[in-house]
Amino acid sequence: MSSSSERVGMAAADTGSDMPDEPGRLARLAPVLTGVTVLTGLLGWLQKQPCASARFDFIKTTTNACYTDVYPLYYVRGLNDGKVPYFDSFVGSDIHHVEYPVLSGGFMQVAALLARPFGVDGRGMAFYNITVLLLAVLAVVAVLATAYVAGRRSLRTGLMVALSPALLLTAYINWDLLAVALSVLAVAAWSARRPALAGTLLGLAIAAKFYPLLFLGPLVLLCVRAGQWRPMGRMLAGAAAGWLAVNLPVMIFAWDGWKEFYTFSQKRGVDWGSIFFYLQSHGLDGVTSDTDRLNLLGTGTFLVLALGIAVLAFAAPRRPRLPQLMFLVLVAFMLPNKVWSPQYVLWLLPLAVLARPKLPAFVVWQLGEIAYFFGIWWFLLSVSAQTPGADLSGTLSAVLSFDAPAGGISQDVYHLALLARFVTVLALAALVVLDVLRPSGDLVRSDGSDDPAGGVLDGAPDVFSLGRRRGAHHARVPVTP
Repeated sequence: MSSSSERVGMAAADTGSDMPDEPGRLARLAPVLTGVTVLTGLLGWLQKQPCASARFDFIKTTTNACYTDVYPLYYVRGLNDGKVPYFDSFVGSDIHHVEYPVLSGGFMQVAALLARPFGVDGRGMAFYNITVLLLAVLAVVAVLATAYVAGRRSLRTGLMVALSPALLLTAYINWDLLAVALSVLAVAAWSARRPALAGTLLGLAIAAKFYPLLFLGPLVLLCVRAGQWRPMGRMLAGAAAGWLAVNLPVMIFAWDGWKEFYTFSQKRGVDWGSIFFYLQSHGLDGVTSDTDRLNLLGTGTFLVLALGIAVLAFAAPRRPRLPQLMFLVLVAFMLPNKVWSPQYVLWLLPLAVLARPKLPAFVVWQLGEIAYFFGIWWFLLSVSAQTPGADLSGTLSAVLSFDAPAGGISQDVYHLALLARFVTVLALAALVVLDVLRPSGDLVRSDGSDDPAGGVLDGAPDVFSLGRRRGAHHARVPVTP
């Protein structure tokens, strides 16, 4: 007869949880992952240097594909004049306050204060370099948190993020890494079974960018399927508390500045990277020119896709893993969105490798993102220079010569780059759906694990399901490696 300690050990093994060994594993891997991420960050900084040396002149930035919002917004948003985001307004455009959620504006203010000791002529570049340094730290945090969440595949997933071309090329375009790092930290806290902390971090992420709000949906859906009501409540309470803690003071004392992000987002038209930019050139210009109809079409499409994801969450033969649903709901939001900036790839990056840590599809997706990254800048070069731009043959010839097409690329070539990103993201989402419907093909579950990121969901029995087996169907259905 087994001793009580042996029975405990067998029970722990049956859960498939990686958490007891996770701190030790991460401690061993942290130096490697940190070093690789720092190297990628340094290469990303070097990639921007041709533009930095020209003070980010727009023609040079588009030609060399090294654009950033950080440097010009230091001046355009009045940070160089000591204006405080949300509390101070500026003139000269349709935007009168910083158009980002409050935590991103606070990030900008911190960098501006750190740049203050530098001379007037050097403050803009100081602001940019300080921002880059802070964003590089956030990139390291995001990589380590992703590795922590990944369980037994910490090294693989960490390196997939740290070595990704997307991180190298887009890390310093804007302040998105703040929300990315907070979001992954929230998932790490959830995986460590600390739902209140996870919710607080998620609330802070929402205060930095809007998109992490979407992650509440997958958490609620999976908690309902597993009957985890108390952790769900603590997570939601933490999210509300975290968001209110940083938003409420600005709402009270600088209401007009606080609401700028929301009014600007509502009124904003079709962005270059949106699928609607392609569609308006192919017969849908009547819809895209009407902002209200555009908002309705984009939001309606997202809600239909979100409903499909909700059905998938309850009808899948085995409860989907948390990163799978988080990735799918984010893709559902981005595909029909009227705005899809180049750096938004960072939103997807940690979730993509956690949802499906397989290299072939990941590499194809990254190639699609590379094509779009250079495509958008070279297309904007042709627009700003008012030239027709190179056709596909001329573009390929220039690329094979390791040069930028003179005068940029044509709109038709840009459309190919846009569709390359759209299709590769859609294909990656389809593969994740396939893994959800056929758990035996899920690499994460091939060794008997359930959901390393799931926290209280990991190994928990189902209490509600639309599948064939209802009732107390255990999540840990055996899978075939």
